[in-house]
Amino acid sequence: MLASASPARLRLLREAGFDPEVCVSGVDESVVADDDPWVLVRELATLKATTVAASYQQKNALIVGCDSMLVLDGDVLGKPADAAEATERWRRMRGRTGVLLTGHCVVDTETARVATEVADTIVRFGTPSDDEIAAYVDTGEPLRVAGAFTIDGRSAVFVDGIDGDPSNVVGLSLPLLRRLLAELGVAVTSLWH
Repeated sequence: MLASASPARLRLLREAGFDPEVCVSGVDESVVADDDPWVLVRELATLKATTVAASYQQKNALIVGCDSMLVLDGDVLGKPADAAEATERWRRMRGRTGVLLTGHCVVDTETARVATEVADTIVRFGTPSDDEIAAYVDTGEPLRVAGAFTIDGRSAVFVDGIDGDPSNVVGLSLPLLRRLLAELGVAVTSLWH
């Protein structure tokens, strides 16, 4: 079960052979605060997964929770609040390098075991013009995603490259998910649909 409203995470899992149910946690992310972005994304992912697990009635389920943020010059950037913030963020990011962090948590409701870890991927941003940034922000896409960008959407043309796992930048590291499932004693291939 995916404890996320992210259509990109759901699409990624489906393309990898899974067919998860979706149950959005509904947690208030503002209740978690930490100066360390690695700790913050891990705690948010854990809160999402454990909240869904606590409300789930079946005893034989795996709940996956994730949370992503971009770290740029030590600042943690989640989803922008509005178009003005997305525009300013893109002006700041262009020509720069950031680190996309995704906290992952998998809860096995049968055993009550929990596995967590954070994946990080370096993102090198291109240099879109002010007009290109405005056109991108007008699509609304950057308002729905951590860091105000995606590599599987329109802003992919403004990302010069990444160092690390591309699925992590989409919102869920598939290799890390496999390792977390293995830690819980679950073979990833047993979950293929």
